[in-house]
Amino acid sequence: MSFNIALSGLAAAQKDLDVTANNIANVNSTGFKESRAEFADVYASSVFSTSKTKNGDGVRTTMVAQQFHQGSLQFTQNSLDLAITGEGYFATSPVIGEQDFSYTRAGAFKLDQNNYVVDSQGNFLQGFPVNPTTGDTTSVSLSTSSALQIPDSSGSPRATSTIYNSFNLDSREQATTIAFDPNESASYNSSTSTTVYDSLGEPHVLQFFFVKPEPATPPVVGDENMWQVHTTLDGKSFDENGLEQTAAPYNPISTFRFDASGQPLSTNGVANTGSTFNPLAITSATPGLSDLLNNGATFPNDITINWRDEANGVTKIPTQYASNFEVKTLNQDGATVGRLAGIDIGTDGKLVASYSNGDSTFLGQVAMVRFANSQGLEQVGNTSWKESITSGEPIAGEPGSGSLGKINSSALEQSNVNLTSELVDLITAQRNYQANSRALEVNSTIQQSILQIR
Repeated sequence: MSFNIALSGLAAAQKDLDVTANNIANVNSTGFKESRAEFADVYASSVFSTSKTKNGDGVRTTMVAQQFHQGSLQFTQNSLDLAITGEGYFATSPVIGEQDFSYTRAGAFKLDQNNYVVDSQGNFLQGFPVNPTTGDTTSVSLSTSSALQIPDSSGSPRATSTIYNSFNLDSREQATTIAFDPNESASYNSSTSTTVYDSLGEPHVLQFFFVKPEPATPPVVGDENMWQVHTTLDGKSFDENGLEQTAAPYNPISTFRFDASGQPLSTNGVANTGSTFNPLAITSATPGLSDLLNNGATFPNDITINWRDEANGVTKIPTQYASNFEVKTLNQDGATVGRLAGIDIGTDGKLVASYSNGDSTFLGQVAMVRFANSQGLEQVGNTSWKESITSGEPIAGEPGSGSLGKINSSALEQSNVNLTSELVDLITAQRNYQANSRALEVNSTIQQSILQIR
């Protein structure tokens, strides 16, 4: 019996050595979770045996339990390197469209030949569908998740439909004495320009000219604070309908009047209902701006010029102060053809593609799952696990919601193995093995002495 007890001790010490050696071997494995060998004594007795004198029957391994505490983060220069801070796992699938998920915390992802986000074994990272404009998640169920893919195509062009223009006109300016001519700088007081885009994404220069005209004869009250706005597209002058003007006199697209405080008073003689000038819609149909193009493109929508700031129409409105001409705001909503410029992944797992034309699109959200009992997960190698009966079913959710952790882009979670502790455990397991070997040796010596009795 003592032979069997010592043998069980040797087996337990060997198991402890094996587990410790495996931990040490994976000290640099990304997302690896250390294991701990757990043992229990063996005790057997019958109803007729005396339990008070029973010594036990050795030891057995009850479980090699993985420890899922957080590993330290290693920061990288790759935006597709992902690390989870807190609870949760990435979901991966070996084939697109299959529901055979594996779960991992090793976030060293990269792109395959089709621009899908995969791990080093080619498993596809799963993501939740989102609204491409707002980024709002439409579903957080694993059954609706799909492989995340980074598009390699160019961003589509977007024709300009809205312009925001806010400025200060210098009240000290003298009225011009000659008729407006876009090619004659003396015929206007100030000018500024912006770039607009047609349906094909080709840029066009839209220029605004601000003219302080001579007062009428006889003078009209308010004319001293009146300004006219002329506009050209690629050097071609056009009126408020978008119709080209090829010769003088050139009609303005709008006329502004300011009050004695330098605030907007009226547009084209019509009192303003708000605190800024009334917007101007320039037609895109015939006659319209599209007639000024010679590349086969159009302006598919009317272009609305808002004489105010896009973000805050109260604080950045057109003014006429005794100050130099200043453009406060001049932007538009069109865009040319763009190429993929970068990928950004937020702490909430949202993937955003940025394009060279200034556009950005939400591509998806990294799916994250958790389990009721992580130690019940079944190891499948490659720092991955699968669900089992004891782990419970995966509970999917958005990163950072509930008890799920957040995602760190350009970072990897290192192994949670403490090398110092493992080396101490290695020495302890070695001593245990030697002690059990000694017990076997002593038992053999005793039996040999008995056999030699004559």
